[in-house]
Amino acid sequence: MISEKEALARYPGAVSFKYGDSSKLNAEILALVLAGTKTVTCDAVAGFEQRGEETPTVGRTDVALDWDGRPVAAVRTVAVDLIPFDQMSEDMVADQGEFRDLAHWRNGYEAYLTRAEVFTPDAVMLVERFEVVERF
Repeated sequence: MISEKEALARYPGAVSFKYGDSSKLNAEILALVLAGTKTVTCDAVAGFEQRGEETPTVGRTDVALDWDGRPVAAVRTVAVDLIPFDQMSEDMVADQGEFRDLAHWRNGYEAYLTRAEVFTPDAVMLVERFEVVERF
């Protein structure tokens, strides 16, 4: 198994991150990413700021970790859009893989952002399209 430090060294400028806010959600999202079902993810810009995390940058490859901090995949950002929560479209939701439709996405993300204490109906969402470039 490769360490986080070794994985980051393979991709200069990379940062590591965890999907979701629980071990269960993290595992579900990683499974969708590795299956190729999930090619888009998002979070509120305020969430990145609150956690002190760098936002995704087009062209940069970052390292996705499991809940225990082990590297699982290297993902390259291919596009980033800023879209208010209340203006998210059905087509952006479909590529996220885990949602049935826009209403399901809104319910799931409102709960997620509320747990993080950053939800507002017009919260600016950073929507990232990515591709898996390496599995660890």
